Amino acid sequence: MILYTMMPQELIFPYDADAFKNQQTISYQGIPLLVEQTDQQNYQVIRVLSSDPQHFLNDQICPGAKISFSNL
Repeated sequence: MILYTMMPQELIFPYDADAFKNQQTISYQGIPLLVEQTDQQNYQVIRVLSSDPQHFLNDQICPGAKISFSNL
């Protein structure tokens, strides 16, 4: 979809800081990940930040996977 408008992007797609307050960048087994804290001990993988293609094939760290705090 292409949206042609003179309006600034911030007015069309407002930024909600509360949606991102639980997200953080961690290193899990040497792989940088963007995760969201679901509770005190568990995290959910949002995005793999690595540039190594092999890391994207790892089922343990695919987006949506759960990682426990004891594994960090």
